[in-house]
Amino acid sequence: MTQEANTVILQILLLAAAVGALVYFVRSGQSVGVRASKRIAFGAFIVLNIYAVLRPDDLTYLARAVGIGRGTDLLVYLLVVAFVFGMLNTYLRDREISQHLTNLARQIAVRDAELTRRENDLEQRLTVLEQQAVHPSAGAVALPAAAPSTAPEGQ
Repeated sequence: MTQEANTVILQILLLAAAVGALVYFVRSGQSVGVRASKRIAFGAFIVLNIYAVLRPDDLTYLARAVGIGRGTDLLVYLLVVAFVFGMLNTYLRDREISQHLTNLARQIAVRDAELTRRENDLEQRLTVLEQQAVHPSAGAVALPAAAPSTAPEGQ
């Protein structure tokens, strides 16, 4: 195979990978929650990727215009920046998810405590009623008053 044939094959593979990434991103079930700015940035990244694959000499020209010797070096620098942004985005999303899970755990703990308190209250009332049924001549025993709910409204 000639060098030109190898280049064409590599370009086809890189283009297929870029289109595959774009299709996966668009069809992903999680893409509904992705902000429009991230969609636009990813779309621009794919378009620039396809352009760089099809026109590598233009990337070299651009690199020399901004003071970088080779297009490959410019591409590596841009990928490092994209990687840092990706890692920052992942960190921020994980932190948000962790905070959300903490809030859910707190809500569940409060609800469990409220249910336990209500169960204990009901058990006491049932015990009093059973004692009244066993000893009806003892007179009426006052049932413990139900404590007001401490759960926030709407929950």
